[in-house]
Amino acid sequence: MGVEICTVSGFDEIGRNMIAVNVDGEVFICDMGLHLENYIRVTDDEDEEDVVKLNREVLIKAKAVPDDSSIADWKQNVKAIIPSHAHLDHLGAIPWLAGHYDAPIIGTPYTIQVLKHLIHDGGLAVKNKLKPVDVNGRIVLSRKVQVEFVNITHSTPHSATVVLHTPYGAIVYANDFKLDDTPTLGKPPNYVRLKEIGNEGVLAAFIDTTNAHIDAKTPSEQVAREMLSDVLLTQNYEGRGIIVTTFSSHIARLKSIIDLGHKLNRKVIILGRSMAKYIEAAEEIDIVKFSDRAEIVRFSAKVRDKLRKIEHDGKEKYLIICTGHQGEPKSVLSKIASGTFQFGLDPKDAVVFSCRVIPTPTNKENRERLESLLRRTNVRMFKDVHQSGHASGQDVRVFLEMLRPKHLIPSHGEHRMKSALKHMALSLGYDEKRIHLPHDGQRIVL
Repeated sequence: MGVEICTVSGFDEIGRNMIAVNVDGEVFICDMGLHLENYIRVTDDEDEEDVVKLNREVLIKAKAVPDDSSIADWKQNVKAIIPSHAHLDHLGAIPWLAGHYDAPIIGTPYTIQVLKHLIHDGGLAVKNKLKPVDVNGRIVLSRKVQVEFVNITHSTPHSATVVLHTPYGAIVYANDFKLDDTPTLGKPPNYVRLKEIGNEGVLAAFIDTTNAHIDAKTPSEQVAREMLSDVLLTQNYEGRGIIVTTFSSHIARLKSIIDLGHKLNRKVIILGRSMAKYIEAAEEIDIVKFSDRAEIVRFSAKVRDKLRKIEHDGKEKYLIICTGHQGEPKSVLSKIASGTFQFGLDPKDAVVFSCRVIPTPTNKENRERLESLLRRTNVRMFKDVHQSGHASGQDVRVFLEMLRPKHLIPSHGEHRMKSALKHMALSLGYDEKRIHLPHDGQRIVL
């Protein structure tokens, strides 16, 4: 029978990632992700990290979760659901979709731990067994197929290149990654194993194209730490407040900010439920111990009280890390800027955005609104103190040359990004017939 792949979702847009691989009648799903902007729109919940009770059909219609009807005829044969890492655009739809399949959910420990928090915090019920597998671990899924989680670097812990080992060769799912040889948390990519897999034979590879059109190498997370150090340690903040915002799931970045806060001899306060959620998951499996070095405040009423105490004690004694990097209206930073939280911002106070704006219409509008509010206070704003978690063109080339797949499926990008990888592959001698640019719901027979 051979191998047939269905690109269920995430190929006509960025987000809602999901594929299914059929090997001789046995089906394996990689990722079940949210489209965050559509999810926020339909739920009217501006905290993009929160999960609420909603009807599956409503979310599918709103294009907030994948429409898995394209594999309805494979439903009874699904053997495993495999999220590649802990970002919501890769695992956030699991609470609504996984229950329709009689299959375990298998992922790296941090990925599974974050999923447990999403399920619990949303009051949702997921009947599927949750099974963590160590990074670089490999387990048997069926008589013919095994899965391996090869360590890769990205902007959240325990990210993995998922490798399905089949009788016909490996199917490699590398839908989010960078090649960071000096990560600030965790280990560098497992180049040795990736090269071995390439030598063993790769039938097909899904490769992240988010930055594939950029002819460069993505700088290390160590560079982001140095950028933060330059902003936080070389400026005069005597008698002034410092607020830093970044991605809640970026545990390595949070670690750098906490470290620098201590170098400034300031007490570090982390504000916001999404940050608390991701940090708690990391602490529960001993990736970090932030609660020994920072005070973490989760709920809105307590955040309000903590901000009052910080003002009373003196802002110069604290470094605040909070939600709001994309300008989400219900985030802590937006509530500070709008006056919903009574916390005075003064000229020469610093607000540091350790992120870039994710270029969706909603994010652009929200950030513009937030920055406008902040400018009225004359605070010092530092933007784009950040490095990407996605491989640029030169990194993608290295990855492609290591794996040498027979079939290439560019993923996780707009058409121009995926086309950039196609042109790169053609320049390396690939047959155009073996480079696939599928749409959602399309099937490819290998």
